[in-house]
Amino acid sequence: MTTPPVEEKLKRTAEHAKEAAAQTQEAAEQTQEAAEHTQAAAKTTATASVQMKDSADRRTELAANRTVFAAERTYAAWVRTGLAALASGIGAKKLLEGVVPDWMIVSTGSILVFFSAFCFAAAVWRQVFTGSQPPQPDVKRIPPILLVIFNGFLALVALAALLSIWFGRTGGD
Repeated sequence: MTTPPVEEKLKRTAEHAKEAAAQTQEAAEQTQEAAEHTQAAAKTTATASVQMKDSADRRTELAANRTVFAAERTYAAWVRTGLAALASGIGAKKLLEGVVPDWMIVSTGSILVFFSAFCFAAAVWRQVFTGSQPPQPDVKRIPPILLVIFNGFLALVALAALLSIWFGRTGGD
């Protein structure tokens, strides 16, 4: 038989073991809760990361769209400048008639028409050969063949105007 002090020690040890088991169980439950919270936070972070990636991709696509539209505005500016130079070259012949010598009329008109042809060529060049390719935009670009055809026609008009300036009549008669 055991003695009463030994029995008391055993009881106290058993109570301590029960308390330790209860604390261990509580710690295990808290650890489980923390793991679940961490897992939920990881899923939320992953979702936010995907959304941020999607958002960044969309911003890149929109920037590519703006780049396409800016290139088209630049093309239009080149063509507009070319048409203004062509009209000025043709108008110079009539406007300067009788005011300055014929050689000055022909040279001024020729320079303006040559500049218009340069603008038509530069418009196509800048639109077709853009340098580094931007990310794939959502908007469709104007087909380069159409630009070549239309600006080629404008260059032929410039050539006809140049021939008119060179071989057409100037002056009083």
